[in-house]
Amino acid sequence: MTSQNYRGFIRPISIKNTAITLPAYPLSDEREVVIGRDPSCDIPLDPNQYLMVSRHHAKFHPFYLPENGLLRWEICDLGSINGTYINGKSLHGCHKLQAGDCIELGQDGPQFIFEYQLTTPLLSPPHHHNHTSSGHSKPDYVTFTQLFPLASTGRDLTQKAFFVPAIVTVIFVVLLFAAVGQAMAFNLLIATYLTGAISYFIYQLCGKSKPWWVLAGCAGFTILILVSPLLPLFIIIFRDILPGKLPTEGENISFLTLLIRMFFGAGLMEELLKSLPILLVYFIGRLLQSPWREKVGIWEPLDGILLGTASAVGFTLLETLGQYVPNIIDMGTLPTGEGSGQLLGLQLLIPRILGSVAGHIAYSGYLGYFIGLSVLKPRKAWQIITIGYICAASLHALWNAMGFVSVVLLIIIGILSYAFLAAAILKARALSPTRSQNFATRFFGD
Repeated sequence: MTSQNYRGFIRPISIKNTAITLPAYPLSDEREVVIGRDPSCDIPLDPNQYLMVSRHHAKFHPFYLPENGLLRWEICDLGSINGTYINGKSLHGCHKLQAGDCIELGQDGPQFIFEYQLTTPLLSPPHHHNHTSSGHSKPDYVTFTQLFPLASTGRDLTQKAFFVPAIVTVIFVVLLFAAVGQAMAFNLLIATYLTGAISYFIYQLCGKSKPWWVLAGCAGFTILILVSPLLPLFIIIFRDILPGKLPTEGENISFLTLLIRMFFGAGLMEELLKSLPILLVYFIGRLLQSPWREKVGIWEPLDGILLGTASAVGFTLLETLGQYVPNIIDMGTLPTGEGSGQLLGLQLLIPRILGSVAGHIAYSGYLGYFIGLSVLKPRKAWQIITIGYICAASLHALWNAMGFVSVVLLIIIGILSYAFLAAAILKARALSPTRSQNFATRFFGD
């Protein structure tokens, strides 16, 4: 056989709850190397930290290629309870390792990348060595995956490098360039991108997986409600029958009267409207069979927050693009010049959409928390939902009322609204029955 010109090793790429970088583990070219939780293993893992790893989980076996005699390695599962995964696929028997293969011991277990390393320097001048403190020379090795990082990190791009948001951003940039000069299309793209970015921010904070089509469907159903005959009925009830009549321009009323009107005419009415899609998803989820009922329905506060956020996105999009911006654009004959209405409409669109995180999203997400909490504690369901409904409506009313009083107070209420939402998210993560699977919990370590 020809002489060995590579050596193999596995490098940790995912260390649970720590930022410590561990050294690579070399693989023997003469004997099998066993990895597991047992201290007698060649590569012993912390038995308290990695409970999903078996005592003797897998082994690395060296072999020579018959065609050229080059040394290679294969990994074999040793009947582990939680299995071994290679590049995301379950390992049955053995697998001949290639440079860049991702090895995972059990689902959500420790991950390693398999690499070859040249036994002779690749990018160093001849006879050049690095010397350690002990005086022995150490070759300056360069690995294949160091030269071509995509070979080893490709699988993690979508999970750890926000690759998908970057792709979406590039697509929207191209579409925005194509829509220049078309005010309606340009505003729609801007609004969609901003609301998507805000929703993604909340989604990452929650850390609970929820199908995108469920969230999009919730937002779409909210839009359908707002364009249906249901909205005029709500207006009659909350603004004509109840004391929720919105103030007209130039009307002189006290702050207390203004706050009461906003509480009924904006807070109670709009929060109830936005909660209808959440309740619909809850009842749909109860009719489904597992695992779809867990994916679609509401079974904990995090579900309610995510669906509340989605409903608020639909409400904000329709309200902003269907009411406020068109009203501004219709004022396009202002003395500032042609197209001033479109410019003012765009200027209004951006802060309204961005402000939704401390506005509609904050109120609806907060109410969604209570809807989800009522599922965990069904005996107190009506009490829990009533308190959440009143709190969300009160924050909504304060925001609307402060807009007539002071910019400084408006900022304070906005910050307070987001603080309520953020606190609800943190509490929901702590209460979550699926806390161990929560990616935000694992990332932040709370």
